[in-house]
Amino acid sequence: MDRKEFFSKALISGSLLFLAPALLNSCSKSSDPQPTDPSGGTNTGGTTTIDLTSNDFAALKTVGGFAYSGNIIIIRTGTSAYVAMSSVCTHQSCTVAYSSTDDKIKCPCHGSIYSISGTVLQGPAPNSLKTYTVKIDGTNLKIS
Repeated sequence: MDRKEFFSKALISGSLLFLAPALLNSCSKSSDPQPTDPSGGTNTGGTTTIDLTSNDFAALKTVGGFAYSGNIIIIRTGTSAYVAMSSVCTHQSCTVAYSSTDDKIKCPCHGSIYSISGTVLQGPAPNSLKTYTVKIDGTNLKIS
């Protein structure tokens, strides 16, 4: 091996060693894909209360509407039916969004798709979204 070839190979090898950590970690699974406790709205004792008359949650006045409260996505699925689940994708912790046209929850980062119950329909997400219990109390939703 001549001097030019040696330096060429050394440069390429060094570059690969420098870039390898970034390439290997760019699409790896998050170490903690689960969301934190419910937050937003009024949070007392692990229960989040959403005031449906608030302008922040105006989208929940119509079926198919959705809104976020902290790291929770709340979706109105029927006349007086709501679901709440983590808005944090279990693959890379991106924020998911609801599509009322096909009734699915989608992650814009890597294409994961979840059902309205939070189960994975299409990966790379490894786990379902964490779901919460929703109770209607007058004009408030209680999420726990």
